[in-house]
Amino acid sequence: MEQDSYIENQPNLDAVFAALADPTRRAILSKLVEGQASVNEIAAPFEISQPAVSRHLKVLEKAGLIERGIDEQRRPAKLKADQMAAAVDWLNNFKSFWQTSFNQLDDLLITLQQSEKQEKQL
Repeated sequence: MEQDSYIENQPNLDAVFAALADPTRRAILSKLVEGQASVNEIAAPFEISQPAVSRHLKVLEKAGLIERGIDEQRRPAKLKADQMAAAVDWLNNFKSFWQTSFNQLDDLLITLQQSEKQEKQL
């Protein structure tokens, strides 16, 4: 994989992973899976201020993971999955590596179990 093509194809990937790195932001995204919510509704389960929640929402919005609308005096947030899909696609590039590693680990565990079984029989 060439670095230049990676940068051209995934310009927002760094922002997505940075946004997902924070547990509060991941919890906010989990809340938004249920549907759009206001800042007050999002802030309710957290022990942080509304301005802090608003800052988290700005990070998520900048990363393209949510979008905020205007509904009278509210600014409800809703999940946008396309940028998250780009992150999943990027991670899937490593799937074969992990599958090979897990298969090798399975083989090793089977070998160790067989060795233990043979030692007990002696």
